[in-house]
Amino acid sequence: MRRATIKDVAEKAKVSLKTVSRVINNEPSVMQATRARVLRAIAELDYEPDPSARNLRSGTTFVIGLVYDNPNPYHIIGVQNGVLAACRETGFGLQIHPCDSSSPLLADELADWVQRSRLAGLVLTAPMSERRDLIQALTARGIKLVRIIAATEDPADGACVFVDDREAAYEITEHLIQLGHQRIGFLWGGTSHRSSGERYAGYEAALKDYGMTVDKHLVVQGDYTFDDGFRGARRLLALREPPTAIFGSNDEIAAGVLAAAKSAGMNVPYDLSIAGFEDSPFSRQSWPPLTTAKQATEDIARHAARLLIAQLRSDAYDDAPAPLHNQGFVPQLVVRGSTAPMRPAAARPLPSDPS
Repeated sequence: MRRATIKDVAEKAKVSLKTVSRVINNEPSVMQATRARVLRAIAELDYEPDPSARNLRSGTTFVIGLVYDNPNPYHIIGVQNGVLAACRETGFGLQIHPCDSSSPLLADELADWVQRSRLAGLVLTAPMSERRDLIQALTARGIKLVRIIAATEDPADGACVFVDDREAAYEITEHLIQLGHQRIGFLWGGTSHRSSGERYAGYEAALKDYGMTVDKHLVVQGDYTFDDGFRGARRLLALREPPTAIFGSNDEIAAGVLAAAKSAGMNVPYDLSIAGFEDSPFSRQSWPPLTTAKQATEDIARHAARLLIAQLRSDAYDDAPAPLHNQGFVPQLVVRGSTAPMRPAAARPLPSDPS
């Protein structure tokens, strides 16, 4: 089928081509009734503006970039969907750029990409959003940025969307403590991600607030992967005094813990309680489903993109208040079947040898 054109939209809405263009560009000079009629025609015709053509006509860029480096595909899909939602609201285009976040040449790589693709600005996800040297280098080149970071505040200048992983991790640990667990293992995610440290800090703070000692034998370094969750859990379960609960830094790690527990003949949650983080499909598709912290990834990414677009075009949100301020999100505790009150020691079977 032939793709709808701007002329088709104008004819269906019974307005001029210029009026359609003004609606697409979110110009404030269009009456609300006319705007609604044009938007209805766009939806019925499934019309999609061509960002590159708009760029050439106006000399203004209507495309933003999303930069990511994350091993979790579910997280990345959520981020992409959120940024795309904001772009569709305003007629912006989107280009995505997977990269190596540790590359010393990343600033040059991104600056070259911005110039070649004529991007108006970038949404940076972790861990790039947490690299101070990278932020300074891109800002010095005049590139507009919005960063998504795991924190409650950040001393660096610039627009940010904050995700309070520390508070959410505190709530997960507190939930396990209130179930009676005294020995709670913690499996780190990648140390290059600030979220790992924030989640550990929440775990540690909850233990201290409840008068419990932080046992370093119960803390295992790793990455945000199923395999590291499996290996870390096997290590913890082999201890002379194994934990009765394990908190994995994300759901993928927690799913690996669940597999390790089952391979050791343990009954989850009665022999071992398990909690994850993020509320990814891993948490819902596991059996039993995982207790976790629901992180509104799409909403977080959508807000970051809206914040960037509002900076690029002050009239982008004429029908609603523009998100011109930084915003914080706190992942919410979701209790599922993988956690339960701790059994008395005499009722708990020892895990079989995981070697």
